[in-house]
Amino acid sequence: MELNNVNISKENAEYNALDGTQAVIQEAAHSNPAHKWKQWQLIAFRISFIFFISICIPNNFEWYKHVINIDWTNLHYRDLYDIARFGSGLNFFGNSIFGNTLLGYANWIITLIFSTVGGLLWTFIDQRRNPQPTEYNVLYYWLRAIVRYRAAIGIIGFGFTKLFPVQMPYPSYGLLNTDFGDFTAQKIYWLSIGIVPWYQVFAGVVEIGAGTLLFFRKTTLLGAALLFGALGDIVYVNFAYDGGVHVYSSYFVLLSAFLIVHYVPALYNLLILEQPAKVVSFYPSFSKAWQQGVRVSLKVATIAIFLVLFFYLQWINFLYDPYKQPSTKGVTALRGYYNVTEFKVNGKEIPYSPLDTTRWQEATFENWTTLTFKVNRPTPLDLSNGGGDPQRDINRTFELTGIAGGRRVFHYYADTVENMLYLQDKYKALPDRRNVVAGAGGDGPGNGSPAEKRVEIPENRKGGIYSDTWISKKAWSNIGEEVNFIDPRASSTRRNREFAEAGKKLDKRNRMVLQYQTDDGQRVILQGLNEDQDSLYVVLDKVDRQYILSKSDLVAGKY
Repeated sequence: MELNNVNISKENAEYNALDGTQAVIQEAAHSNPAHKWKQWQLIAFRISFIFFISICIPNNFEWYKHVINIDWTNLHYRDLYDIARFGSGLNFFGNSIFGNTLLGYANWIITLIFSTVGGLLWTFIDQRRNPQPTEYNVLYYWLRAIVRYRAAIGIIGFGFTKLFPVQMPYPSYGLLNTDFGDFTAQKIYWLSIGIVPWYQVFAGVVEIGAGTLLFFRKTTLLGAALLFGALGDIVYVNFAYDGGVHVYSSYFVLLSAFLIVHYVPALYNLLILEQPAKVVSFYPSFSKAWQQGVRVSLKVATIAIFLVLFFYLQWINFLYDPYKQPSTKGVTALRGYYNVTEFKVNGKEIPYSPLDTTRWQEATFENWTTLTFKVNRPTPLDLSNGGGDPQRDINRTFELTGIAGGRRVFHYYADTVENMLYLQDKYKALPDRRNVVAGAGGDGPGNGSPAEKRVEIPENRKGGIYSDTWISKKAWSNIGEEVNFIDPRASSTRRNREFAEAGKKLDKRNRMVLQYQTDDGQRVILQGLNEDQDSLYVVLDKVDRQYILSKSDLVAGKY
């Protein structure tokens, strides 16, 4: 049993068997199998050509605008990632071909309907012009090449966030101390991967390996099969855990399935019938030197950009700017998990009670600039996965998303000269019907009211910590410019642009201003104004909690 590959070059009409089997060469030459297409194959190809071109070629003006505006001298990893990850097809319901919700599948169906109409129209025109068409070998070759490179580039961009495990970070202090029942199913899955970073690395190797194999014709079947299996599992996981990227992962399964179809007859003969099998593959002959030069140059450039350069940029991101974790180092003396041993509001002490809706029950200071605390009060629930592309630490919400149970998460700027913390709620309501208010017990959504109506800062909150000058110029001089907090090796034009744009806006967020006092970090006293501008006094005592989970030996960021 052997699988023979016959490559056919249309220009010089040469048929070459890769294994040198003369019988196969003669059979291919006499029967000319690559040039005889059945009528149903012609129609299916026309429909497939329109459909796959529609979903593989960028048709979004913003994508081209992004490519034009990239500063190639000062790149961020996301610059290349956004080239690799784009939406095409007919855009309906506010989603691209892969969308962010299940409506993305509706776009697939609509694109297929239009492709079918276009394919039938193409058939009618072709039959009028040429009553007996025989083949579309040239177009089929280029269509497969486009699908190969689209799938390869896309999955490599996906895979690097796993190879350097930043897509699913190791749990923070706040997450480690959140009740299991307060997590969404998606959060549980992501944390389950995050606690075993070397498994995440393995998943990245599989995805990048599949993409690399797809860059080459001779390894297309191996790459497509590997991609089909790996992404098929991810599709199932997203449906099982409501992961949010159902459609995008299905997109790669679809592309890989299209590439595998070419090999199905031969695989059936070889594996099922246990008979000799051959794969007849057509490819154009690039006989002129300039054609070969262009072909090789484009391939080398693509591999250099999406394998070598992308690898370097993602490595820098892992070391200094992991995109789901804040990049700024927090106050070292404050880090850890704390019991709240004393709590006063407006000078009135509130004794500990698990039922009290005002008193903090526990608190954590992360390695980065985040304070979390738990209260027995309904909190907004963000059902996203904390992804996206935020450059500012306050918008990196992985430690917040998917958590109910009354845990609050605040970003802070630290004035280490005056020992002041300027805190802002990391939750910011989005126009997304999935963001609803969850009960403090974490039993699920509340009444389904849009979260943005519940966390809007009231108009009567004017002045004080809700003024434009809530952080004084003197404090800013002590804090410094946030855009410069990052290691210079991770700076980029993309990051600078976002910070420059953000400087023109004032976020409507809950705020607190607290002064901290501590000698050795074992006891921390916070006092100042809470989000209601009431006087707050909190005493925190550190607890050296021992976790069953072992510490990760593959930690992103430098803190």
